Amino acid sequence: MTIRYSKPPVLMHDVITDLDGVVRLLESQAPYTPLGGWYSPGADPTKKTRPMWFQNDWVHDDFAAEGSDLFLQHPDYIEAAKHYYDAEIVEPISVYVNLMVAIDSGGPAHTDNPRFHGRDRTNTPMWLLRAMLWSGLFNEFEILQATAIWWRNDVEGGALYYWPNGAANPPEVHAENMANTALIGDNHGMFHQVGPIGPFSGQSLLLTPTATLAPVNDGTGDWAITDLDEEVFRAPLDTYRLSVLWKADVYKTAAERDRKKSDTLTMQDVADRFNDDLVQRGSEIRFDLARVDDLALSTELKTVYPEDKPVGALRSVFDAA
Repeated sequence: MTIRYSKPPVLMHDVITDLDGVVRLLESQAPYTPLGGWYSPGADPTKKTRPMWFQNDWVHDDFAAEGSDLFLQHPDYIEAAKHYYDAEIVEPISVYVNLMVAIDSGGPAHTDNPRFHGRDRTNTPMWLLRAMLWSGLFNEFEILQATAIWWRNDVEGGALYYWPNGAANPPEVHAENMANTALIGDNHGMFHQVGPIGPFSGQSLLLTPTATLAPVNDGTGDWAITDLDEEVFRAPLDTYRLSVLWKADVYKTAAERDRKKSDTLTMQDVADRFNDDLVQRGSEIRFDLARVDDLALSTELKTVYPEDKPVGALRSVFDAA
């Protein structure tokens, strides 16, 4: 068993009419901090291991930045998601932004992190959510999530590589003429990867997790990266690759939504389902709830439920971190 690969995404043009509103929203939510996350758990917070890739939530859980409805309630996103999934119910849930610059390698080739009814990042380690996804054992509990990626501007490099035909086939590339376009589909069932981003120097500058990116506010329009009280990079906003990601939960019908929301997974359910499958496979590995915070358990489960490696993926900047 494995993940369900999604069908190809749809490219939308002229998505946002109020581009100045995007900049105002961006400025109001500064500063931005380096992308951390599931790919490097336990990293030393005092060491420079993060590329110049910054992220922040504009909508999540019970927070919504003023002006974020520009993306969250975008009617074209909602209608496109309904058509893509042939579904009646599309519930927008999150908006977050990526700001990237001067990254000589690619980002990680990955599928987006999943959520399940009863299990998400608030109560379950991210490594376990991914193991649940790649095992294929919890497909009926997975929350289908539509994703739209929108780009504000064209920069040097910054292409998106994506695998609409599965990991075993070469990627397609969205490059150049990316400004004010959006790719909408299912990034939880499709590998994708950000290509190298200029300006290029031959080696990506790495930062500590405490670095910040914010507008300088001196009339120049520049944004600066500060790390350990030192300004390490400064450039106009248009130099940074700015993308905004929108996500929505999707259900075929209201009845399906109500049924799925009433049938949720407990951690014991997760352990039992893994262990039943491990026994059937003849594996000696067992899912011990007492080890749920032990990353060694993650390594063990990956030997049974490995993630696919997409053909033609670029080297990731995180491989060198």
